[in-house]
Amino acid sequence: MSSRRQLKAAEAIREVIATSVLTDIRDPRVREVTVIAVDISPDMREAKVSVSVMGDDAQKQLSIRGLQNSAGFLQSKIANRLDTKYTPRLSFELDRGQENVATVNEILERIRAEQESKSAPMTPNASPEHDQITDGNDEPKSEI
Repeated sequence: MSSRRQLKAAEAIREVIATSVLTDIRDPRVREVTVIAVDISPDMREAKVSVSVMGDDAQKQLSIRGLQNSAGFLQSKIANRLDTKYTPRLSFELDRGQENVATVNEILERIRAEQESKSAPMTPNASPEHDQITDGNDEPKSEI
């Protein structure tokens, strides 16, 4: 279980990284990155940063490499913000939560469409006796 101190430090690290990604990092590889969460070790020497990246797999890998290359810069920003004995060493991992949500939604839509098509009422075939006009007694009248 994480202590209150760890949770506060993790949230502060997340804020610093998210702000720096938006405003300070000039690396063209780091684009459309969202910092999702930070998981910090109990001794506060390592922090695992979960990020989401929009784009294809190549863009995602480029962004992760760009973030890894910017880790020293980000650690200096964190050191300025946190008053701790050690500045955590950052590692970045791709969070695939949004992709999983989209995939699950797509599967659910396909299932819903299949169920609707199976449960749709079949229209009865028109027969010649239904084409005749009836008076109120259900006896056919001849058309004029």
